[in-house]
Amino acid sequence: MDDMAAITQQRYGAEPEAVLRLVRLARPRIGADDVLVRVRASSVDRGIWHAMAGLPYPIRAVSGLRRPKGPNPGRNLAGIVAAVGAKVTGFAPGDEVYGTGTATFAEYAAARPDRLATKSAGLTFAQAATVPVCGLTALQAVRDNGRVQHGQRVLVTGAAGGVGTFAVQLAHQYGAEVTAVASTPKLDAVRALGAEHVIDYTHEDFLAGAGATTSSSTSRATAPCPTCAGRSRRSWTARTRSPRPRRRSGTCSTAAPSASSRSPCPTDGLPD
Repeated sequence: MDDMAAITQQRYGAEPEAVLRLVRLARPRIGADDVLVRVRASSVDRGIWHAMAGLPYPIRAVSGLRRPKGPNPGRNLAGIVAAVGAKVTGFAPGDEVYGTGTATFAEYAAARPDRLATKSAGLTFAQAATVPVCGLTALQAVRDNGRVQHGQRVLVTGAAGGVGTFAVQLAHQYGAEVTAVASTPKLDAVRALGAEHVIDYTHEDFLAGAGATTSSSTSRATAPCPTCAGRSRRSWTARTRSPRPRRRSGTCSTAAPSASSRSPCPTDGLPD
């Protein structure tokens, strides 16, 4: 059979049940430079919700003014290569892969080979599908933009969110001293990811803590790291590419300090 099950969306809306529909469509046709993946798992991140809802409204300048240009908002995928284009050399049918593709809320999805990587045998398809967008966003923040090095101090906001969980681990792996901002129930989780210090934002405004006194690595008495302390709200939110501090829940906002030079990175060579 050449058809497949897929999710479609014909209008914007904040509630998935109101705007997403399960239908049967023809399988994607791939070009010479494309890979067709049989999707075993996909995932949802905050960006996909924004694309589905069309909010905030400026996003519609890209996604479509009155209705979504793309009827399927999925981007993350993990699965098995079903077919490759004539010019593709890095993958073959049967390979287990993960990465980003087009319209991935479906049984089959097309992807560019430079947006895919071989799935580790130690990861399930469901686990691998959570990595691509949030993991690469964190990698770009910590490695490419922040250029985090051993001995630096890094503050991660939304540390229990999609991007934040990866950012904490990456910064810790690079040898930075990580301070994580999260809510009370998630403090132990971000410590387990590698955060040396945590700030419970339900009890402390981490943006107003430049003069706070640091005691132990506890949820209510840890001051922001010197790299981030003293920034104004405007400069901080510009750095994290967020229009304002996000609502008080685990979010995907991350930040890392800049550095004048960088040391070799063990993740160099991963797709950007």
